[in-house]
Amino acid sequence: MRKVLVIQTASIGDVVLATSLLEELHKEYFDIYILVKKENESLFEGHPFVHTLVWNKSFHKYRNLVWVVLTVFFKRFDFVFDIQRYLSTGIITVLTGSHTTGFKENPMSLFFSKRVEHGLKLKDLQPANRVITLQQRHPLHEVERNFLLLQSMTLKEKPFKLRPKLYITEEVEAATQQYKEKTYYTISPSSLWPTKTFHKEGWIELIKHVADDRVVYLLGSEKDSALCEDILRKSERQNVVSLAGKLSYLQSASLMKDAKMNYTNDSAPTHFASAVNAPVTTVFCSTIPDFGFGPLSDDSLIVQTEERLSCRPCSLHGRKKCPKKNFPCCSTIDIQKLINRL
Repeated sequence: MRKVLVIQTASIGDVVLATSLLEELHKEYFDIYILVKKENESLFEGHPFVHTLVWNKSFHKYRNLVWVVLTVFFKRFDFVFDIQRYLSTGIITVLTGSHTTGFKENPMSLFFSKRVEHGLKLKDLQPANRVITLQQRHPLHEVERNFLLLQSMTLKEKPFKLRPKLYITEEVEAATQQYKEKTYYTISPSSLWPTKTFHKEGWIELIKHVADDRVVYLLGSEKDSALCEDILRKSERQNVVSLAGKLSYLQSASLMKDAKMNYTNDSAPTHFASAVNAPVTTVFCSTIPDFGFGPLSDDSLIVQTEERLSCRPCSLHGRKKCPKKNFPCCSTIDIQKLINRL
């Protein structure tokens, strides 16, 4: 069996999207590893064929980087796919001594065996330069861009399965069964970036339209607990439960899998839903679907402003504050479109 490493040490949503590539690699009978940052390895607990390597980036980041490089080097991988565009992962890739593939935008790509253009550039997607409407996504989803790396190695044109995949174990399923006794919805109200986050007043208004005999679960990490508790309190409904910080990533995905509808921002929970083919409604504020990070579930809908704003998108990843101060890409979203999905 040929041994392959996929490098994706970015945020949790990016790791979920990388699972599509792992699925395709598995078809070729590779011995598959993925390098992720600490805590994201929990996505692969009980995974049937993927091994994880972990880089602790939050504590002695560069000292730990040395250990990662040494670990990867002595694993003697046959192929390494770097699906990021950062110097640190480029260094890891180059020092493996393996057949390496990555994007040209990586600062170390000159030393890769194969290079592919990623192509996502903010300037090309500014309103003045865009030739597609807001209702259309960028020609390539991020999953498809990752597949370009595999195509460059195989030199074959073949259909790839777009949807990412998470494996929900029996233990994970059992842990969430208690929450599935009634018909329920999930709302993941937060995001790493404030300008990618739909305003809490909108989530509260949505909750007010949920029938009393149905449950609303608020999902998120421990850091999202305050926001979720605030939404719960101000919604003044008995059928709202905050599970922020109480579920693992896989448990959240398990809960989303059987929900009547899942509501998310342009953030990781969207990709959780895609990975278990759960119904999802994704709200885009400062970022746009053209970037290629939209939902991939069979039952999915993107909700965004209908106004063509000169300031949108303001960045590729979102900002801490709205440059315009009044957050028009959020405030002009029609809440009725979310209500209709109930």
